[in-house]
Amino acid sequence: MARFDLELLLVFDEIYKTRNVTRAADNLGLPQSTVSIGLAKLREHFNDRLFSRTAKGMEPTPRAQNAIADVRRSIQALQHALAEQPVFEPADSQREFRICMTDISEVVLLPQLLNHLREVGPGIRLDVSKISPDSPAELADGTVDLAVGFMPHLEAGFYQQTLFNQHFTCLVSADHPRIGKTLRLEALQREAHVVVRTSGTGHAIVDKVLAQEAVQRNVVLQLPSFLGVARIVAETEMIAIVPHRYGAVMAGREHIRMLPVPVKLPSFSVKQHWHERYHADASNRWLRQVMAQLFSERIAKTDA
Repeated sequence: MARFDLELLLVFDEIYKTRNVTRAADNLGLPQSTVSIGLAKLREHFNDRLFSRTAKGMEPTPRAQNAIADVRRSIQALQHALAEQPVFEPADSQREFRICMTDISEVVLLPQLLNHLREVGPGIRLDVSKISPDSPAELADGTVDLAVGFMPHLEAGFYQQTLFNQHFTCLVSADHPRIGKTLRLEALQREAHVVVRTSGTGHAIVDKVLAQEAVQRNVVLQLPSFLGVARIVAETEMIAIVPHRYGAVMAGREHIRMLPVPVKLPSFSVKQHWHERYHADASNRWLRQVMAQLFSERIAKTDA
């Protein structure tokens, strides 16, 4: 009976997270018909529709929203009570993982992760979103499995693992008319800057240190992401202070140079973050191990 109850609770939780019966079935490794039957049983038990079909997907009713916390506590209790820990088999999985990351990680990390998944789990899919102020809540309620970036203000209830350390560099056009092999402090303050305001990249560190050192940037352009920064620098006389790994990748693609920043800026740690409720989940644990294997050792060697 415990297994039957647990399966129904998992169906409830996964539909709540995905807002989609088909995706819930894929993530649970169950036929869609089984999930649909389970939803019908849940509706009968709760005497409520629980999830209503809308243009945005299967949106939870107030009854479902009130019940989800208790449902998840029950799942944890039942999983803890079961002696055997489930094993995740990536080669046979149709699981969709939901990851939030920075646009820099999309450029630097995501291609290698996708190539690795194609080899070890060709049926695995990714749903990638951007790190935002909502990311901690999304990790807590299970709508996001993993967050990758710089998130120094997470509260209690979260785990984290350092993947690598980042430092800052300055990007300039390879043909910049006034900047040669070095970037002097006077030039840093004189030249026009492009600045990115986004979560998870450590840009606040730059602002704080420059303010402490009374260094003023001539900010001419502010952007919401890093995706266009390197091209703008390559085709203008603007400069940009960016995380080194992004600069290193883009220096191989655009007509730009990397120069040391003439102000000492601290490094910061790029970590993977997850909520304690999913710490023992077999599929999430596998994903975290993959991230650590792909990036922490390789990048450490690159930095050496």
